[in-house]
Amino acid sequence: MVLIRHLRFLRAVFLHSVTAFGGPQGHLGMMMKTFVYRRKDVTKEELMDYNAFCQLLPGASSTQTLTLIGYKRGGVPLAVLTLIIWILPACILMGAFSFFLEYIDQKTLKTDVFKFVQPMTVGFLAFAAIQTFNISVQNTITRVIMVVSALATYLLFKSPWIFPILIVLGGFVTNLSSKRIPQKEQPYKKIKWGNIWLFAIIFLLAGAMSELARKNDWPNRRPLNLFENNYRLGSLVFGGGQVLIPMMYEQFVARPQSEVVIKKNQAKRRGVISIDRNDFYTGAAMSRAIPGPVFSISSFMGGISMKDKGIAFQVLGCIIGAVAIFLPSALLVLFFYPIWHNLKKYAAVYRALEGINAAVVGIMIAATFYMMKDISLTDWKYILLNLIVIVGTWLLLTYSRLPSPIIVLFCLILGWIF
Repeated sequence: MVLIRHLRFLRAVFLHSVTAFGGPQGHLGMMMKTFVYRRKDVTKEELMDYNAFCQLLPGASSTQTLTLIGYKRGGVPLAVLTLIIWILPACILMGAFSFFLEYIDQKTLKTDVFKFVQPMTVGFLAFAAIQTFNISVQNTITRVIMVVSALATYLLFKSPWIFPILIVLGGFVTNLSSKRIPQKEQPYKKIKWGNIWLFAIIFLLAGAMSELARKNDWPNRRPLNLFENNYRLGSLVFGGGQVLIPMMYEQFVARPQSEVVIKKNQAKRRGVISIDRNDFYTGAAMSRAIPGPVFSISSFMGGISMKDKGIAFQVLGCIIGAVAIFLPSALLVLFFYPIWHNLKKYAAVYRALEGINAAVVGIMIAATFYMMKDISLTDWKYILLNLIVIVGTWLLLTYSRLPSPIIVLFCLILGWIF
């Protein structure tokens, strides 16, 4: 009966999962349209709070934000269901691509149907930036934080540490004054330590088992190594998919070719997990062409790393890759959010939130312009069409009640026509 009450919400999550292009920045605009304005599952302030909090954690930030929306509506059970429904379509698609890699090339991935996805994503991001600006930037200090964050993010967009650093600095700066925000009381929530213990135990156990399997050259050690590699990446990545992909490249492509690793494993018959450079680039391109979390690339990499061992192992690799990369995100967000809620009893945290939200607005503005610079500027026809898509997406989001999936579908049809 409890599940039936949330079926419409879960359906909205599924529609979001199959239409959410553009990575975590674009996903936020779509979440605002769907879960704030259309469904009213959360307020703008709550969504900004969730997003700012998730930026402080390693892992898939848009996945964590959506998980918290489910958590707010129905506790841990609904949060877990929300997570599964959100990641499943993308992981299935990326896992399936690992079976058909030889039939896919870069030209296939650049099919014209996706031509206007990037300008559409910019429109969603501009919508989210303007909406959050209206509620988060209210005085001189927050305007300064926003401008500094925007400039720093634009110049250092590919640095994995720029996002948490700016957010922490934003919270620190607004705490230099204690005059604006008074003390507020909120009900205390009991902290459940199980999730963080589970996270730590899995982290340590996966590392120990993986190293033990490597040293003793176990016959079927690869699944253990794959789980440890992905779980570690999911535990340490700040900055979303754009940071995960280069870290995966170092782990699965560059590292296995280094002299140190080759020498360390030369006596072992099975060696470390290694993925061909061209296969990796193809998977990275595909992860950008499909909706859903960019972290779903782990399903593809897991399948590719096991393809020489048969279909059953390849399916197992897809599952291990997906579970291992998203599990740390879920455990961390569901453990730390109650602590965050408890800390919000104190005025210092409210003052920090003022600066954190201003920094997030600056990050979103920078991401909007950073993505715009990659849009075609060589063909006047497409310059005009791209601008129309950007402005049209923003206008539809701001002044119409059209759901996000309809806008996405319209842009895909537009790409197919032109």
